[in-house]
Amino acid sequence: MKKIIRTELAPAAIGPYNQAVKAGDFLFISGQLGLDPSNGKMADGLSNQVDRVLSNLKAVVEAAGGGIDSIVKTTVMLQSMDDFKEMNNIYMKYFKEDPPARAAYEVAGLPLGALVEIEAVAHLG
Repeated sequence: MKKIIRTELAPAAIGPYNQAVKAGDFLFISGQLGLDPSNGKMADGLSNQVDRVLSNLKAVVEAAGGGIDSIVKTTVMLQSMDDFKEMNNIYMKYFKEDPPARAAYEVAGLPLGALVEIEAVAHLG
């Protein structure tokens, strides 16, 4: 069984997908951008976008009954790997102890001209 997870505290999907899908004890969270859910605008600059992305991920996992510490895997997509260190500085504020497994990639482009997108898998069991 799968259950669709939606929250108004994170941006609505901008295509044919859901914010997250719960399957068993796992939550698969779609890639989040630095969009402010209250106005739909992209945050300015990389640090603000990373902070907004992680706030959006947190809101989605909380809507499913978990917390930021429920996240077991993230995939970070950056428009430039030159931003890796700056992204890490914000990322560490959300995952202070026992951070999730992670992969990070430089990509040719991201939706809406975003500088970063992060998807995640959480375990809610």
